[in-house]
Amino acid sequence: MKGARLAALERLGLNRVRDLFLHIPHRYLDFTRVSKIAFADVGTDATVVATVDRVKLKRPRPRMQIVELSVMDDTGVLIATFFKQPWIADQVKQGDVVALSGKVTFAYGFKQMKAPFYEVVGSSADAGGYARVLPVHSVGEGVSVPWMRRIMAAALADMGDVSDYLPSRLVCEHGLMSLARSLREVHFPRTVASAERARRRLAYDELLCLQLALITRRNLELGGVEPTRHVTNGPHMEALLRALPFTLTDEQRVAADEILEDMASPHVMNRLLLGDVGTGKTAVAAVALAAVADTGTQAAVMAPTSVLARQYAEKLGPVLDAAHVSWALITGATPADERLLSEASISRGETSVVFGTTALLSGGVDFASLSLVVIDEQHRFGVDQRAALRRKGAGADLLAMTATPIPRTLALSLYGDVDLSRIRRRPRAGAGITTHVVSPDNLDLAWGAIRDAVVAGHQAYVICPLVDESDDGSTLDDVPEVLRSQSQRLRSATATLEELRSQILTGPSCDILTGRMSAADKDLAMERFREGRTQVLVATTVVEVGVDVPNATVMVVLDADRFGLATLHQLRGRVGRGDVAGTVYLSCAAKRESRARERLAALEATSDGFELAELDLRLRHEGEVLGYRQSGGVSLEISDLDADRDLVEAAHADARVIAAEDPRLLLPVHRALALEVRDRFGAYFDELERA
Repeated sequence: MKGARLAALERLGLNRVRDLFLHIPHRYLDFTRVSKIAFADVGTDATVVATVDRVKLKRPRPRMQIVELSVMDDTGVLIATFFKQPWIADQVKQGDVVALSGKVTFAYGFKQMKAPFYEVVGSSADAGGYARVLPVHSVGEGVSVPWMRRIMAAALADMGDVSDYLPSRLVCEHGLMSLARSLREVHFPRTVASAERARRRLAYDELLCLQLALITRRNLELGGVEPTRHVTNGPHMEALLRALPFTLTDEQRVAADEILEDMASPHVMNRLLLGDVGTGKTAVAAVALAAVADTGTQAAVMAPTSVLARQYAEKLGPVLDAAHVSWALITGATPADERLLSEASISRGETSVVFGTTALLSGGVDFASLSLVVIDEQHRFGVDQRAALRRKGAGADLLAMTATPIPRTLALSLYGDVDLSRIRRRPRAGAGITTHVVSPDNLDLAWGAIRDAVVAGHQAYVICPLVDESDDGSTLDDVPEVLRSQSQRLRSATATLEELRSQILTGPSCDILTGRMSAADKDLAMERFREGRTQVLVATTVVEVGVDVPNATVMVVLDADRFGLATLHQLRGRVGRGDVAGTVYLSCAAKRESRARERLAALEATSDGFELAELDLRLRHEGEVLGYRQSGGVSLEISDLDADRDLVEAAHADARVIAAEDPRLLLPVHRALALEVRDRFGAYFDELERA
């Protein structure tokens, strides 16, 4: 193979034949169902095979090049238009027979296709000669679709008779294709249906390997450690339940019981508590903290921001005091002398519960007997950060919590080694929230709502995607991939604050809160807003999680299409938390029929976070839904977590069974599977070995 093509394949991540086999087509052209031009319905996707009558390269303005192909068959003429691809004029000639696949439109008296997939297929327009399903693989510079098809065919011919690493029991139980057949069918299928059956076999493999990697990694990580069997019915627990200002709901009680059962067991707890905004996860966590106090050990509660860590201390501190449970708060803003005293108390075991940020990871924070780690909004921490805190207590139980709604299939695939608890209903519904999508031209409605709220004695948030004008938006954590390359000018918090103060909201007191401010400045800005001294807070998504100001009733999100549904749902949960209903305005410049507006319209229609999360999963890749980029993040290449829900459930259950009977995958029946797990997800084990 020539060096240039080898380099091109390496750029696609195709370094071995097995990489090539798992590089499955992203679409298929079904030439078994080719339409004549006259019968290709306008508004639908169609495939036509026709003869090129004319090739025309247009330059309507500088830097804009358009190639038009006029193609014809014995029923009519169709115009195919390609934008910014002038090389097509050199690749396609008059008289060539091309296959075109795309959406059919009608304009200027002709049926049209804009930017269709095309391929030169021969010199005869007899569509019957192409009665097959043609795969279309993702390619890059130096690798064309036809060339990829040829190299794939050669690889399958030479090395396609691969052995199956799945135990035959699973192949039979789920009615799966053999591995060798699935590879042939997914790349060169006889029918579209057989291609889908083959893809599902490979998707199951991917999901099962991921589940086994997660579970095996946990088994290795916890191997040889002695877990703490916590006391779950002691005096601190009784006192804390009496001190809570409310009785736990049935859902909260079930979640608390699941956590306490794990903590009392002879196994290390690994549990994820999922709960929408306002469902009371904090109260459930308090129950776990009381069990730690009754056991005479220690707990660490790590939050992603100093604002949230302080809020935990303010909310739970009085309850813990009433239950005679000692606690401390350590963040980057903690005064040095106060921090030294807290660290000394923690090292002596005199402090039972420590709230904090990543400051808890510093070398000065040494626990005498850490037996429980609670991590809030855990996906905002890197894998190494979570592991570093847990290593401060050998065998410590882990309770991870998130208010980010996560679809069950996504939770099972990303957190397959974790037991799940869910709280869906809010114990206190609140006054409710109304959401409106507005164009930037209609923002006067939103500014008027803020003025009215301030006059009524309430407060408001204005959320921006950027901190200042120097940002280009490339580092935004929760931007749908399709939008990252758009040239839309985004609003920054600093410029918006100046505009509000000088032009739009000249009366109310306005302040700013962003993630780039120092911990002390963030705490001060939040304190002013909480006390009502600031009436309008201009912020980035630093206020997304946990910020609780019941007097805030209006929120305006600028460039709302730049955020995922989960983040927007979290943001709007900051208003309407008191006795007055909240109103949220989502500003979006996208057209009404666009995908961005479709997503935002869902927020207008429902306030159910889990329903929104399911929709987000259908609209976006699973790696974008959570809105984070972190070390150890998972990206699934073959599986579709929305379409493959049954496979996710099956792989999760099968992995649990396999791991129960063979925790290290050492039995002969699992050796080939163990190699495949390591090959696909070895980064999990490499990271463990580095630690």
